[in-house]
Amino acid sequence: MNADQIQEKSRGFESLRQFARKQRRQVEQCEMCSAELRPEHAHLIEVAERRLHCACDACAMLFSGSIHGKYKRVSRDVRLLADFQLTDAEWDGLLIPINLAFFFMNSLTSRVSAFYPSPAGATESLLPLEAWNSIVEANPVLHQMEPDIEALLVNRVARANEATSAQCYIVPIDACYKLVGLIRMHWHGLSGGTEVWQQIAQFFQTLRTRAEIVTQRTHA
Repeated sequence: MNADQIQEKSRGFESLRQFARKQRRQVEQCEMCSAELRPEHAHLIEVAERRLHCACDACAMLFSGSIHGKYKRVSRDVRLLADFQLTDAEWDGLLIPINLAFFFMNSLTSRVSAFYPSPAGATESLLPLEAWNSIVEANPVLHQMEPDIEALLVNRVARANEATSAQCYIVPIDACYKLVGLIRMHWHGLSGGTEVWQQIAQFFQTLRTRAEIVTQRTHA
């Protein structure tokens, strides 16, 4: 083997090494123990930082049912609230500037936090406590939301354009941030463009297929 052949072979091995490193980087790992993760895996929420962490089933199980710890395991349940009561006046009273938002109980502040997705990410809205209490009184199912790890997700986008009902779900908090990520990734121009609205519609279609349909009577 001459020098040119040796050099060419060396370059070939280096390319393989680079490809292998790239492939390893594409495999998600548990942020607790570094185990390789499945595409659909559990998440933990770091309560103080509001930060999500990917976790394997074994590590996630360690934090199941955690109430006051640093981390909480994010729920996987999705519930479609079929008879949710929310008037246009009540929505306006929440002071949310768009027709898409999520709400969760923050255990550190003992208050409900309200966020709406935007091209810049999740934007917090200062929520009038009286308006929220009125909605909870009409919808007792909201008392069953787990603090920090579950959220009320309200989609009134179609209602703003047509005479249709709002879509209201109780979802895992990571689903809300997934929606925020989709909007950030696909938003173009002032109105967002066709692609982002297709992504939002697909997100809610998928959510509906996962959801258990519940009514106020179910949780009476």
